[in-house]
Amino acid sequence: MTTLVAGVALIATLAAFAQALSGFGFALVAVPLVTLLTGPQTAVTVVTALGCVLALAMGVQERRHVAGRTVVLVTGAGLVGMPVGLLAVTAMSARSLSVLIACVVLAFAFVLARGATVRPGAAPAAAAGFVSGALLTSTGMNGPPLVAGFQAMGLEPREFRATLQVAFCACDTLAILGFLAVGRLTADSLLLTAAGLPGMVVGWWLGDRLFARTDPQRFRKIVLAVLVASACMALAQAALG
Repeated sequence: MTTLVAGVALIATLAAFAQALSGFGFALVAVPLVTLLTGPQTAVTVVTALGCVLALAMGVQERRHVAGRTVVLVTGAGLVGMPVGLLAVTAMSARSLSVLIACVVLAFAFVLARGATVRPGAAPAAAAGFVSGALLTSTGMNGPPLVAGFQAMGLEPREFRATLQVAFCACDTLAILGFLAVGRLTADSLLLTAAGLPGMVVGWWLGDRLFARTDPQRFRKIVLAVLVASACMALAQAALG
């Protein structure tokens, strides 16, 4: 158990560093690695709980930069998209879902790399939220559409990061309530969540220091790199079964 606790703490450090630097990536980094230690169900529960705490803390710290109207639109549309994701889970295999999300992420990354932009408004925010909600309930990875949407809308780095955190916190809270309803918040998952908290704090602190020194152009490249890396990881998981 000691090795497991240490492993979760280390993974939480790496994942929090990624999220502090790029604004997202906690689940993309942590879920595959924690799954190797605990299995998928416990991993998703633990990472979602940790991610909710991290997003809440980041959102509070950066609250002055949150685009409030965008958060409301994204969260509302996400609630509409969640049932679609649940239907997809019943109709598709886990491997098919992994391949699907990898292809979607790569498509988003390609569009962003070409410099595509959209005018900030209700339609792009709602579209990103809907797809995000569907992916949250089907794969647990709801970040890519929000990341791509916010980047295309031209949000500056601090507003981008702050708005993402509030959106993540809202969605993760809904997911945790669902885990509670179906009995997935076990004593073991709560213990591992507690074990990851110190590492998460360290990772966030380190990533935040580096974020403060990152210019917008480099920030965009970091976001694209994390998107591509996450897609490749999903494809590798699907290939390995």
